[in-house]
Amino acid sequence: MGLLDGKAAVVTGGAQGIGLAIAQRLGEEGAAVVVADIDAARSGEAAATITDAGGKAIGVACDVTAPEQVAALVERCAAEFGSLDVMVNNAGITRDATMRKMSVEDFDAVVAVHLKGTWLGTKAASLAMREQGGGGAIVNISSISGKVGNIGQTNYSAAKAGIVGLTKAAAKEVAHAGVRVNAIQPGLIKTAMTEAMPPEIFAQREEEVPMGRAGDPDEIAKVVLFLASDLSSYITGIVVEVAGGRHI
Repeated sequence: MGLLDGKAAVVTGGAQGIGLAIAQRLGEEGAAVVVADIDAARSGEAAATITDAGGKAIGVACDVTAPEQVAALVERCAAEFGSLDVMVNNAGITRDATMRKMSVEDFDAVVAVHLKGTWLGTKAASLAMREQGGGGAIVNISSISGKVGNIGQTNYSAAKAGIVGLTKAAAKEVAHAGVRVNAIQPGLIKTAMTEAMPPEIFAQREEEVPMGRAGDPDEIAKVVLFLASDLSSYITGIVVEVAGGRHI
């Protein structure tokens, strides 16, 4: 028996990195998973890793900044698997530069994917969950950058901080319908993005972690599982830092 047997989940940005780890973990725990990504081919490949392991999954192309595509994504989950029980808003991009050099276009792009995309996903998922009788879990992926700010990430840090406020406000709005909304703030996690850092920069950041190491994507996925399952049935509107003690 898995913690999510009989449930259906959507994971945006699920084709790689933390999103893929989340999709795979939810699939292992019995959820039927819709792996959403702007790259259709990669979303299909990611879904195949779940089905190859004996789970249920489909890949769906989705631009999370497009309201009609997000609405269609939620509808596809319900049509394919009978319900939408878990929504993980994880999709994101980076366009790093100091504020002096950052273009308005790069600021807007990051805020649109992270903050607007999370709002659209939270809105569409909560509406679907209410229409199917109430109950459900929404997990929004923020970042420790939204707590402390990072040089060169005024766009990213602002968007990730905004996700915290969005999560708390949405949690208050939909709690009466049994829909829970929570957020996670990952710290330094071993992904393709962080591993592309110059080794000395990565090592410097790793030294800032009290636990002495970077995290693995599955360590985020396991917290998503907790917040998505009935193990957290009386928890809503919280932010969980999964950062090895960094910036506490």
